[in-house]
Amino acid sequence: MKIILPLLIVAVIGLMGPAQARSLDMIRSSGALGLCAHPNSLPFASKVGDPPGFQVELGRALARELGVSLKLDWIITRYQMRSAGCDILLDVIADREAQSETNLRISKPYYRTGVALAVPSASKLTSFKSLNEHTKVGVQVGSMAAMIIGQRRVATSTFGFEIDSLEALANHEIDAAAVTPTAASYFNLTHPDKALRILDRDESEANLNWNVAVGMVRPDDSLRDAIDAALERLRADGTIDRIYRRYGVILQSPK
Repeated sequence: MKIILPLLIVAVIGLMGPAQARSLDMIRSSGALGLCAHPNSLPFASKVGDPPGFQVELGRALARELGVSLKLDWIITRYQMRSAGCDILLDVIADREAQSETNLRISKPYYRTGVALAVPSASKLTSFKSLNEHTKVGVQVGSMAAMIIGQRRVATSTFGFEIDSLEALANHEIDAAAVTPTAASYFNLTHPDKALRILDRDESEANLNWNVAVGMVRPDDSLRDAIDAALERLRADGTIDRIYRRYGVILQSPK
């Protein structure tokens, strides 16, 4: 996701007070569930709307389950949710420590992801353990993956965004890219002539794996319970899997 935000805007947002929390009754009375999403971050979301992104599609499905419509609040960073009117964010790391700054309440998780290795189709690499001093791996600057892979004395090349490392990999500038399966899967969908192989995540490295949930902006218990129940129904009938699959993403069950 390419996120650019002037320091001035960050400073102003930091001074703003929190938006008023809305209960389930208030949401139903207004007739709309507010979703905060980035306007230019496919496969997550797109203000252009063609395709809209899996966050928008899942948001609409959740809103239908609650008996309301979806209202989109476009933000560039999560700090802006303090001044936006949204009730939820999607694809949130389901970890209270990770959300300590956002103060989001977290739903039950609905899939599991993390950092995987994308490699060329002909690569002999099979896992993180097969990396060595002769392989160069693309990592996001300042990421946990950059730190962990660097500690293993594996050569790295830093990039600002996942798509940049995937393009470098497709152009044979690096041997592997440490990215989310979501980014790699969408790259394959949109670059069929440059399709990459996505290796299984290494679950032995806890910091490179996490569950994903709905983040709720100070919900009441009724809203939290309604979101959990809606997620359970949408998972059970295959709606969530179908939404993500349209973007090339095969979801794995949370742990």
